[in-house]
Order: sequence, then structure tokens, then C-alpha cells
Amino acid sequence: MLLLDASHTSHTRAQTGIQRVVRSLFAELEKRGTVAPICFDPHERAWRTLDAGELARLRDRGGAAGSRGAKWTLAQKIAGHTRRLVGAKSTLPPARGLLVPELFGAQAGAQLETLFARAGGPRVAVFHDAIGLKFPELTPPATVARLPAYLAELAAFDGVAAVSEDSAASLREWWQWSGVARPPPVQAIALGVGDSGVIRHFPSETSAPPRVLCVSTIEGRKNHAALLDAAETLWRDGLAFELELVGLPRADTAAAALARIAELQRAGRPLQAHGAVSDAALRAAYARCAFTVYPSLIEGFGLPVLESLQHGRPCVCSAHGALGEAARGGGTLALESVDAPALAEAMRRLLTEPTLATELATQARARKLRSWSDYASDLLGWMESLPRHD
Repeated sequence: MLLLDASHTSHTRAQTGIQRVVRSLFAELEKRGTVAPICFDPHERAWRTLDAGELARLRDRGGAAGSRGAKWTLAQKIAGHTRRLVGAKSTLPPARGLLVPELFGAQAGAQLETLFARAGGPRVAVFHDAIGLKFPELTPPATVARLPAYLAELAAFDGVAAVSEDSAASLREWWQWSGVARPPPVQAIALGVGDSGVIRHFPSETSAPPRVLCVSTIEGRKNHAALLDAAETLWRDGLAFELELVGLPRADTAAAALARIAELQRAGRPLQAHGAVSDAALRAAYARCAFTVYPSLIEGFGLPVLESLQHGRPCVCSAHGALGEAARGGGTLALESVDAPALAEAMRRLLTEPTLATELATQARARKLRSWSDYASDLLGWMESLPRHD
């Protein structure tokens, strides 16, 4: 049995990138009967297995929420406090390994040794990115403050599975810079994007005028401000198209972009901003669009790029870092810069050059994309090869 930490995902209906990874990975491991999901209970101050409600939340792959924060019910809080006060803390089943696929906070980090003691086999964390160190001005302050300690705590694992070569390099460089003496191995294992054995159906419900879709949380580093400026340039030039934004807004780092959205809507521009939506609504948005734009400055992986290709839709994105890794193989218009002029030019080409749009769509549909089953198999296989890191 493998312990799987789902502390945050089992307490939120959000479907941001990390939650999609955790839920998809759990679904694959559950099919194989090899997983026991757990959480760190901050009220009990201990690790425990999930209750029925938490397990249902973890299995919910189609929902959506207006907040990415973890929510604990009053009953869960009272139960946790009671167990702690009477000295009846929960225990975990012994396991042959441990997998931590999401970020963990300071309280959980301080209790890793207790968790490690229950896993007789390899103890592995999934590493997503160190963006907060590269773009602190575009990252919530609490995330920036926590990141150095989190990266140091990762060094206690037997291995770290990074979601991209770029993220793997960032972690190795940080450990070297900070003087970690005996770091564990770091392996880049690319995420999945679809279910294995399922025939891909490409939607053909595109609208007229054409619709451009952006699927992304609205926060500073996602670079919506540049996308909005690019769209306004094209609208002023007389191009007819609609822009649809799907994703949770974060006013702490994207106040300017949110204000710009409101300004353009008041001016009557064909701009829709939906916030978080269900998976069914997201599929419908892909079906309506002509292509997608993912203007992010930096990513640990970039699931929306591959999800766009999965639906047979070309994607405009950066050619650098993890996004460049996702762009390789066709179906994307990968840019050296994702500033407003470059985005405007790429969008103009896809809106006015049908031959290019058709070529990229053909490439997108031909891409062989990794499934979550592929990801789970590669991750488990690598875990089994690891020696114990003491």
C-alpha cells in the first residue's frame, strides 16, 4: 500500500493545476488498488486517513470552486481538537511507500519525520515549480516566504519527481546554491493529460465570429494584462473575434488585469470572464473556440497547453522553459516573447491565415499525448528503483 498525501485537495473543490494532478494521479492509483489517501489534520496536528467526505472531495474531478483555499467543516475541526486534547491521535497504516504530490505547509513539514516512519519503502515528493523565487513580485507574499523552507524540506525525501526538466533544474540549482550536502535524486517525469485507451474526440462547434480561449488562473505571472492589450489592439484594427477567459481570479497579484477586464467589458468589447467552471463547461469552451492562448510568463509544466492540444485546438504560448517543453511536437505557435505585441501578432496570424490555423490544428490532433496512466506507471517504476535516503 502506498500512502498519498492529499491534505489540500481533499478539502477544496478547486481544479487548478496541482489539484488536477492530485486527483488524476489518485484516480489511477485507486484503479490499481495501491493507494491509501491521507491528510495532515491541523486541528489534530497529526497525519490521518481521509474520512468519507474528504475522500468524496478527492474523487470529485468534475467540480469547480470560487476559491482554491482548503475548507474544514466545523465537525472536522471539533473532531480533530477532541482527538488531540484527549490524546487519541489517529494512526496511519504501515505502507510500502509514500507519495506527496502537492505542496505542504509549515505545520505538515514539521511532521514529516512522523510520516516517513510509516513508509517502509521509498518516500517521494512531486515538485511543481520554484516560480516564487524567480518572480517574487508576481507571487503572493506568503508563498514567497514559505518557499525556501519548503525546498529545504524536500531534501529529506528519498527522491523528488519534478513535473518538467525546467523544474528539475530549478530545484537542483537551488539545493546547490543553498548548500544541501547530500540531495536526493531529482527525476523529471512529465505529467499526463488524458485517459489511456480513450479515443480522442475533437470538438467541431466553433463559433462565428471566432472565439479565442484562455484557460488559466488570473494572477500576475499568467500575464493576462499583455493578452488583454493584445486583444484590444486587434479589436481597434477591426478584427472580429471574441475572447473568453476561464479561471479563478486572484486579486492579490492580478488587480491590474482584473481592472482591465472590467474596463474592456464596460467599453462593450466581446470579452467574457467566467471564473472557475466545471470540467463539462471547460470541455464546452474548448469545443467553441478556434484556438487558445496561454500567455503565462513561466510555468512548472503548463497543463492548459496540452489540454488545448488534447481537444484539437492550437495554442499560442511561450517557447521557453517548461512551456517550451510542452510546445515541442507541434500544434503550438511558440513565441520568443509573450509581450502584448508578440501575442497580438500571433493571434492576428491565426485569425487571418486559415492555412496556418488548419496546419496547427492538424498537428495538435496528431500529437501523441501522455495519459495519466502513463504518468502513474512511470512514477511508480522510478520510485521502486530508489534507494533509501538517510
